[in-house]
Formats: sequence, C-alpha cells, structure tokens
Amino acid sequence: MGKDPAELPSALVGKPVPTFTLPPLPGRSDGLSDADLRTGEPKLVNVFASWCVPCQIEHPVLMRLKEEGIPIEAINYKDDPAKAEAFLARLGDPYAGIGADRDGRVAIEWGVYGVPETFVIDGEGTILLRFPGPLTPEIYEDRIRPALDKAAG
Repeated sequence: MGKDPAELPSALVGKPVPTFTLPPLPGRSDGLSDADLRTGEPKLVNVFASWCVPCQIEHPVLMRLKEEGIPIEAINYKDDPAKAEAFLARLGDPYAGIGADRDGRVAIEWGVYGVPETFVIDGEGTILLRFPGPLTPEIYEDRIRPALDKAAG
C-alpha cells in the first residue's frame, strides 16, 4: 500500500504478448489479436474503458499520438459496447484496432491491474514496457517515447 502503481513490476516485460483473439466492438471490423502485434512495427496497446475517468483524462494525449502517426491498438476492458462507442464518438478514436474484452480475461493474461494501462510492443510482439495509469505528455516523453524509439531500433 502507498506504492506508486507505475513502479509495480510486470512479469511480462521482455516476453511475447499472450496469445489472444478479441472480437471488434459492434459496428467495427477490426478486433485485436496477438498476430496484429507481430507486424514488424512497434505499437502501443492501450487498455481502456468508457467508465474509467482516468481514461478520459489521458484521451487527448492518445489523440495527439495518433496525429503524430503513432500506431495505437486497444483492449476495451469490461465495457458496455454501446458506451464504448459513445465514448469514442464523443472524445475521438485514436485506435487503429480495438478488441472488446467483455469478461476481462485477456486483460488478466496481460497482467493488467486496472485501467488505463499502456504497453509498448516491439515489431515481433514482445512487451518492452508496461505503464499503469493515465498517460500525460510528460510520461509519454520520459517513458513511452524512449521505449518506442528502442523498439524501432
């Protein structure tokens, strides 16, 4: 208790993403699977939910990253699909693909403590960094961008 959640270790850093396949949100055709994260290109994977206030706080940062061309995939965690769609319609959609994790099982396999969490994945599908909590411009510059740069080689 009292520890900074950003300092909680992840047993998956340095390991391949877990094997999974998630369906898309209704009205989308994308979904998300582990194969989508082994395309040779580094990516962010953001775990979010419409009911998550910190997810709303970090959303402008994700929209800015999309504008910069950073590929962001998402796991929509234990959410009502209609509310997730309304969340994205209201705040914007920064995601290249979204998998709907209705029961939260995939998030458990990823070791997610809560939402939001963001992972940096290299082009081979290896987890390089896990960041729990809302992204801020400072966190992006200090922690996420260096990991993405490392992943890009």
